[in-house]
Amino acid sequence: MPQLQKEWFDTWFDTPYYHILYSNRNETEAEVFLTNLMDHLKVKKGASILDLPCGKGRHTLFLAEKGYTLTGADLSGASIAMAQSHAPAGVTFLVHDLRKPAWNESFDYVLNLFTSFGYFETEAEDKAAFTTLSRALKKGGSLVIDFMNVARAVNLLKEEETKTIEGITFHLKRYVQDGYIHKEIRFEADDTPYFFTERVKALTLEDFKGFFTFAGLTLTDVFGSYQLDAYDAIESDRLIMIAKK
Repeated sequence: MPQLQKEWFDTWFDTPYYHILYSNRNETEAEVFLTNLMDHLKVKKGASILDLPCGKGRHTLFLAEKGYTLTGADLSGASIAMAQSHAPAGVTFLVHDLRKPAWNESFDYVLNLFTSFGYFETEAEDKAAFTTLSRALKKGGSLVIDFMNVARAVNLLKEEETKTIEGITFHLKRYVQDGYIHKEIRFEADDTPYFFTERVKALTLEDFKGFFTFAGLTLTDVFGSYQLDAYDAIESDRLIMIAKK
């Protein structure tokens, strides 16, 4: 059985099995959200957007097709390689660790979508990540953070689940411990047993407000769904925050 490294995301996201497990994500829902978001922000054609992290770049490419200037970055070299294989001229993809600074005042908008925060061990790492996101923005630019609504996620937590996808049976176990929502993933592929653990901090709106203040950003909007409905701390599916530099 492979040994789980300290930074689970650096190991798990680079495997083909991660993409298999999440291959049924609702792309239509994601594209509706992105369209609603661009309309709300009144993003002009040609505006510069950083998608960080971008995964395999599906949403980066969707936005590029709408006439925006896109850069996608992700810690996973395997994901970036896949993204680059589909990238048209004018779209940039590169490997980058969110905790490391880059792109000072380069973008009109920075997007951190689909619960792509809360993976790091320490608050210092979280602050370093927010510093990167903030510094990448031009003055007057906006940062969008799309996170789960922790209260609802915990309330609806499915403790045990089994999924069979592309001939692989994934055994999932979820629980809350030490301020994190954990998901244990066990499966066998090619006669080899695998075990990975996803772990995301149970961050609330108040936690994010502290990060925005630290990074010199002003929170302007909070939504609770991909349809940009009003946020309800108990009932909303999502915690979507827009902050301005």
